[in-house]
Parts: sequence; C-alpha cells; structure tokens
Amino acid sequence: MKPQLLLLGGGHAHVQVLAELARQPIPGWQVRLITPYRRQIYSGMLPGWIAGHYRLDDCAIDLEALAKQAGVELLQTACTGLDADAKRLQCANGELGCFDRLSIDTGPVAALHSLPGAAEHGLPIRPIEGFVAAWPTLAARIAAARERFELALIGAGAAGVELAFAFQQRARLEGWPQLRVSLIGSSALPLDGLPAHARRSALMLMQQRGIRYLGTSRVARIDAQHVELQSGEQLDAQATLLLTGAAAPAWPRLSGLSTDEHGFIRVGPDLRSLSHPAISAAGDVAAYASPRPKSGVYAVRAGPVLAANLRALCEGRAPSDWTPQRRALYLISTGDRHAIASWGPVAVRGAWVWRWKNSIDHSFIQRYRPGAGLSQRMPSQ
Repeated sequence: MKPQLLLLGGGHAHVQVLAELARQPIPGWQVRLITPYRRQIYSGMLPGWIAGHYRLDDCAIDLEALAKQAGVELLQTACTGLDADAKRLQCANGELGCFDRLSIDTGPVAALHSLPGAAEHGLPIRPIEGFVAAWPTLAARIAAARERFELALIGAGAAGVELAFAFQQRARLEGWPQLRVSLIGSSALPLDGLPAHARRSALMLMQQRGIRYLGTSRVARIDAQHVELQSGEQLDAQATLLLTGAAAPAWPRLSGLSTDEHGFIRVGPDLRSLSHPAISAAGDVAAYASPRPKSGVYAVRAGPVLAANLRALCEGRAPSDWTPQRRALYLISTGDRHAIASWGPVAVRGAWVWRWKNSIDHSFIQRYRPGAGLSQRMPSQ
C-alpha cells in the first residue's frame, strides 16, 4: 500500500499545494483531500459579491476539478477529531483517515461561545459557505421590510468595514432605502492596525454614506431584535453579522498537538507541528513561529512553501524554513468600485486602487481554473 498524504481542508495554502501536485505528482504517494466543501469561495472577493460586482462563480475555486487535475481523491466531509500519536483522523461521515503525513489548512471557526446569544441569533461570516447559504433569506427579509431594517455588524476589522460598505452598496443597487447598517468596533476608529489616516478616511466615508460606526464599544449579548452593549446601550438589530475574529476549532487542542493559548496549531519555520513532525499546518489554523495576524494574505504566501516542504518530506529531503513578511498589503474595498490601499505607514484610496485589487483577485481565481496552466506566479497582495 502506498504511503498516505492527507490534505485536511481546502484553504488558500492547500489550493496551491493541489496546483503544484497537478504540475508534478509526488512519486509513490497517494494523496487525498478532506474538506466539507467542493469549492473554495475566495474571501477577498466576498464583499464584491455582496455589493453586486461579481457572480458567486466569479469568486469560487472548484476544488473538485483542481483535485482531479492533481490526481488527488476528494472526500467531502469534515474532521471531527484527530489522534496525532496514532496518525488517525475521525471524520463527520464516520470514516477514519489514516496517514503517514498530514497537512492542515482548515481555517478558523466563528467565535460564538464567548458572546451570549451569538449561536442562536448571530450570523457568522465563517464558514463562508454558511453565510452564502443564509444570504437569500436575509436579502428577502430586507426587501420585505416595510419599516427600517437595522443590520448590525460586530467587528470593525477589514472584513467588517468591507462588508459594511458592500451592504450599503447593495442597498443602493436593489432599492432598499429601509436598510440601515451599523458597524460596532472596540476602537475609536475602524481598521485597527492600519495607518491613522486610512482609518480616518474609512470612517469619513462611512459617515458620508450613512453607515453608523459605534467605536469603543463592546457587545454584551445579542437577541433576535437587539444588540446590547456593555455600556448598557441597546441597539435595534433585525439581523446581526459576526466578524469578531478567528477562533480555533476544538479538535486541535484535544488531538495531542502542541497549540497556543487560543488553540491554534503551533508550527516551526518549516510549517511542521512543534510536537508531531509528521503533521504540517498553514493558514489561520496555524500559530506561526513568527506571529502574524489571521489574514488570507499569509495563507496565500505560505502555499508555495507548504507545497515544496510536503514534497521534500515525502521524498526524504529536509524542508525549508519560511519567515512571513512583516508588512502585508491591505486592499479595502469601499463598495462603489473604489478601495483603500495600505502598506506599512502608507495609505491611498481611489478607483484605481479598486481596479488594482480587482485585477489581483481575478488573477488569483483564474490561476486555478481548469485548463489555466496553473501558473506559479504569486499575487502581489
């Protein structure tokens, strides 16, 4: 029987592993991909889909087709448990997956348990497929509202800001004057971590477009019609979206793997687990040796390194170390085919920035279309 390489999760890094395997299989190894979904909806284009700029297919990578091109078997199921010592996965469909080497790129989960009412009344943005499935019902509710429909977004990072602008743009497109969008953040300005002038620019644009920003606010609980802040203020909210950051799934901490204090898998510079060298991890589920924010930028950058290191390890060669870049380019769409670009202390905005972002995003998706040639060029974001 051939040795088994399991790819757990269809995230940004594993998309590039599949592309590399399509170019050149690993001799003597059987590779399988385990993922709940047969496509990957690219998170960078989701706000553009909400805003009406893209069809959903424009934003999706067909994992099934990519795996077939790579000679990789796709098993559509989720991981429910891992025995790291026994090298065995437990899957939601009841199957056991035994492996010689395992690579994990499952992404984070929504942080629901720390916020009362979130699991019952909140709509998490992750998993993206869950949000996409819920969108038609939410859109129908907004369209049918006879009075004001209050939509609250909790979390004022890049995703929250982009989606606030996207919903406001969709309201203009659909003729939903009844939709009012509120963005709740813990800092005085949105986009924590970006330059002050980029943050002020985003706030000014939100104010111009009627998007309410509630800064220095923390949410105490939510219910079907309200968001209650820790200050005691209660906001009307007929729907509440959760964009409060990434949480680790429960199974890595229970698996025997070394994890950080938040439950993310600790890996060394070569992306191997610090406790189990037959297991690698990348993307948001990983806690890198050089800590970085949870961002798709770093998952994309880790992809080629992960692909090369998995090949080296399977072939008995030493893997290479990787240090993620300290600065990342952030391109924040503002709903109206304009965007804000931030690189270190520099921030600019305009229609040309959106065209730049649109080109990068489309190039990333097209690279993994069937018959695209699977170019090795990397996006600059």
